[in-house]
Amino acid sequence: MASHSEAAGCVLVTGASGFTGQHVIGELLQAGYSVYGSGHRAPADARMSVTAVDILDASALRDFVLQVRPRHVVHLAGISFVAHSNVDAIYRANIVGTRNLLTSLLDLDERPESVILASSASVYGNTASAAPVPETAPLRPANDYGISKMAMEHVAAMFADRLPVTVVRPFNYTGVGQGESFLLPKIVSHFRKREPVIRLGNLDVSRDFSDVRQVAWAYRRLLTSEVPGDVFNICSGQAWSLAEVLRMMAEIAGYEIAVEVDPALVRANEPKWVCGDGQRLRAAVGELPPLPLRETLEWMYRAG
Repeated sequence: MASHSEAAGCVLVTGASGFTGQHVIGELLQAGYSVYGSGHRAPADARMSVTAVDILDASALRDFVLQVRPRHVVHLAGISFVAHSNVDAIYRANIVGTRNLLTSLLDLDERPESVILASSASVYGNTASAAPVPETAPLRPANDYGISKMAMEHVAAMFADRLPVTVVRPFNYTGVGQGESFLLPKIVSHFRKREPVIRLGNLDVSRDFSDVRQVAWAYRRLLTSEVPGDVFNICSGQAWSLAEVLRMMAEIAGYEIAVEVDPALVRANEPKWVCGDGQRLRAAVGELPPLPLRETLEWMYRAG
């Protein structure tokens, strides 16, 4: 790979092959950035290259970073599924992988202007309050995924005096391309296939859902914001119940689906109500593009 230090607005995106990565890359390319990604498979967009680099291979990752010499970094690589069964993989990818990346960035002659690290609202755990959760809320993760992300944030804090690290804590978000192991893609898929029954876990839950295109927009805007080192929720500020989601999908698809509880899908310690306070983000980058949840569900339903 040739040197890219001369490229204006060169961005390194880790996890470029993933659901979020593909949408972030599209947003960055549309905004005129040069994008270089690390991931596990070829990109959907021919305007960029994805190099197979394991973030747990510190030496290979360092070589890749020194070749790209990015002006900005968006770190998305890691385990993103809360119920992922391999606990060792969760901790290694989300903590050790992040540390490897930040260490590699320190070896650059010219360090990046911004480094966006994707944490998660899972760091807040089971919030007792019925009010939207601000960034100042206590961190009390209730599962291995949330604990790994909290630890990742602590790792990042060790580099805060040397790298312009911004931590983002997305609440639930969805869109075209998200795997059916996640709740909303599973629901949309069942309606698209006109399945008579859907088996779900916890039914009495409400979640703050954003559109992945809003998340990608926020990441792009944060690259050039004046607040490196801060922490931002990415959220809609509105919680939707599972019943409301099913009702919207029934209206979109034109039929009602029967819901059965599958004990194997019921998660212990799952928060019943989760909603984020996004005021800090909006103060930094402006209002998110208006994409109501129903519009997102229709986009997903029509794309199948």
